Parts: sequence; C-alpha cells; structure tokens
Amino acid sequence: QVQLAESGGGSVQAGGSLVLSCAASGRTFSGYSMGWFRQAPGKEREFVGGTSWSGANTVYADSVKGRFTISRDNAKNMMYLQMNSLKPEDTAVYYCAARSGPRYTYYDQRGYDFWGQGTQVTVSS
Repeated sequence: QVQLAESGGGSVQAGGSLVLSCAASGRTFSGYSMGWFRQAPGKEREFVGGTSWSGANTVYADSVKGRFTISRDNAKNMMYLQMNSLKPEDTAVYYCAARSGPRYTYYDQRGYDFWGQGTQVTVSS
C-alpha cells in the first residue's frame, strides 16, 4: 500500500504560478511511476502528466505542455507539479496517483493503483 497526500492548492490569478506537492508513505516510493490528474466541476477526471520511477521520463497532456513540470525526489518520497502561466481552465481538483506497473499508458487511469484525496486549484481571470 502507498498513501498519497496532495498539498499546495489554492487560488491564483490567471498568469500566476503554483506548486503542488504529493507526499507518499508506505511502500517504497521509488518503485512506482506516478501521475497527476485533475477534475473540473462537471467534467471527467483527466490526465495532466506522469513521471517514471526515476523521474527521467515525463509525459504531459497537450493542454499543459510547456506550462507544467513534474519532478520527484525519491529520497524525500515527494513528487511535485510546478504550474506556470495558469489559466482559468486549469481550475480543478488535482490528484496524484501511483502505479506499480506499465499495464496501461500513463494517460489511462486504470493503470493507477493508489490515489490521493486531491487539492483544489482555482484560477481567476
């Protein structure tokens, strides 16, 4: 089991920045590739980005590519989502998730075994 907890959400004006953190506890964090997802009101949860177990490989949704950056620190059992140039359409609850194997692509929620509770990000225009 891996327990995940997001933090760092809040309210920001368009064009601003936020850094979300995901703290992991339980089994060895470095054994998992990780992802960030988000869910806006009235919409389905969608993929934001993912990172391999080492952090050497990252993938992003087209909607955030060039604005968001994922990093991880396995020594601290932490993953981060640096969000720049935020837009009102980035408003959502953001979740971190862990997956133990490559059964599905990073984009597919079915591949993730553990989820955090989410943190709210609100971007005003």
